[in-house]
Amino acid sequence: MLFTADHDDIRRSLQKFIANEINPHVDDWEKADIFPAHELFKKMGSLGFLGLNKPVEFGGSGLDYSYALMMAEELGAITCGGVPMAIGVQTDMATPALARFGSDEVRREFLAPSVSGDFVACIGVSEPGAGSDVASIKTQARSDGDDYVITGGKMWITNGTQADWICLLANTGDGPVHRNKSLICVPMKAKGVTVARKLDKMGMRSSDTAQIFFDNVRVPKRNRIGEEGKGFTYQMIQFQEERLWGAAACLKAHEYIIDQTIEYTRNRKAFGQSILDNQVVHFKLAEMQTEVELLRALIYRAAEQLVAGEDVTKLATMAKLKAGRLGRELTDACLQYWGGMGFTNETPVSRAYRDSRLTSIGGGADEVMLMVLCKMMGTLPGSKGSS
Repeated sequence: MLFTADHDDIRRSLQKFIANEINPHVDDWEKADIFPAHELFKKMGSLGFLGLNKPVEFGGSGLDYSYALMMAEELGAITCGGVPMAIGVQTDMATPALARFGSDEVRREFLAPSVSGDFVACIGVSEPGAGSDVASIKTQARSDGDDYVITGGKMWITNGTQADWICLLANTGDGPVHRNKSLICVPMKAKGVTVARKLDKMGMRSSDTAQIFFDNVRVPKRNRIGEEGKGFTYQMIQFQEERLWGAAACLKAHEYIIDQTIEYTRNRKAFGQSILDNQVVHFKLAEMQTEVELLRALIYRAAEQLVAGEDVTKLATMAKLKAGRLGRELTDACLQYWGGMGFTNETPVSRAYRDSRLTSIGGGADEVMLMVLCKMMGTLPGSKGSS
């Protein structure tokens, strides 16, 4: 990935914004179990951060995906996982399909204010009985003249308590499960939309996560993104940006924890020497730093192919799988070297340990990533090339 002076200018602006407008408030937002999404997103929208690769005619900068990738990596410098994830939902999870396949009318209504930061967006795919198994969702959008009437519920919805609209995946027909779904922009203030509760999570504390019900919610069909019945396909395409975002956002977060662990173990003494002086410790940290750099190379390669218009399903899936596994190994190893302090909530390593665990679950669990890869390799039972 060859970043230019233009990338570097935006990167420096984003670094300054994170240092001044986000990190000083993270601890308070973590304690409050929420951050002020409208206030923060409006500031980011005003600086152009929410639409780097979105169409110019809807308020974006019209840049290629490498800029979005650069931003995702830089967001890892935020000293928690919840706030960057909420930003990522806005930029790389709830809006890519809308930007690519939505009509001009629906993009003016929902994309433009999301890019400016006037709207907070969320993505509604997962349900209590259908998380990674997207094809099994039950939420229905029944046709009634020029409207859809939506009934069902969504679970684990990031930004759900503060969102102005939800990019909702729902069944709009009775055909095959991969061809009967549509993505629909649903205003959260629409009659019949209920935020049932804010979930109490192990990590990502500053990010609000909701369970949402839809009781005969009526929205115009013009709110649909693209063609009816293409929602599953659109969401699979959208997942590639989500998974790359999730992997890229881990990079600087992992490096931060390595650096913090080096500093702590250098100053912590046991048995007459610093913890860092033990070969098992400094060798392990060197291995972890190497793994982070290998993951970065994989992500950059996938991003280059995405910019070139190629299918990155395989590489994005690999990156998401590796990021989740590495996050678990790295934070566990680092926490061990912090000893008793690592088990307290006042250290950065314990927050990273809790927050990073989601990477192996959200956006498709590790097991789903493995299934995707095995299918592409022809090793699943019944697939081409399997015995």
